[in-house]
Amino acid sequence: MTTLKSKLQEDLNAAIKGRDELRSSTIRLTLSAITNEEVAGKTKRELSDDEVQKVIAREAKKRREAAEAFTQGGRSESAERERAEGEILAAYLPKQLSDEELQQIVAQAVEEAKAAGAEGPRAMGAVMKIVNPKVAGQAEGGRVAAAVKQLLAG
Repeated sequence: MTTLKSKLQEDLNAAIKGRDELRSSTIRLTLSAITNEEVAGKTKRELSDDEVQKVIAREAKKRREAAEAFTQGGRSESAERERAEGEILAAYLPKQLSDEELQQIVAQAVEEAKAAGAEGPRAMGAVMKIVNPKVAGQAEGGRVAAAVKQLLAG
């Protein structure tokens, strides 16, 4: 069993013993999403820590989107629960890059792309290819794309 998955399992047991309903239900749903990912496809396999992290990130993104939808629908209580679940999941993910750190990485990538001959808005793909491996798991794709567009347009 991967170390991240076993940590989730231990935290689930602790949450159940501590009667922390929110934490236990969140971790239980995440573990079931991990199990679903493991049995998806033709053969059952063990997920690596990176793959488990991707599943957790996907679950956290679902929580953020649901919280937004509940807020727009006027259901603040449900939105609060989704946000709380998202915060629990965020503890298992790598620290997100600050806006300044992201801007620095994107600026470097834009310089690299310009050196390779790509310029203007058409350089978006080239810049994203350089940036994505550097920020994997530390910044959402939407944030990265917005930063790249802003620098290329400016």
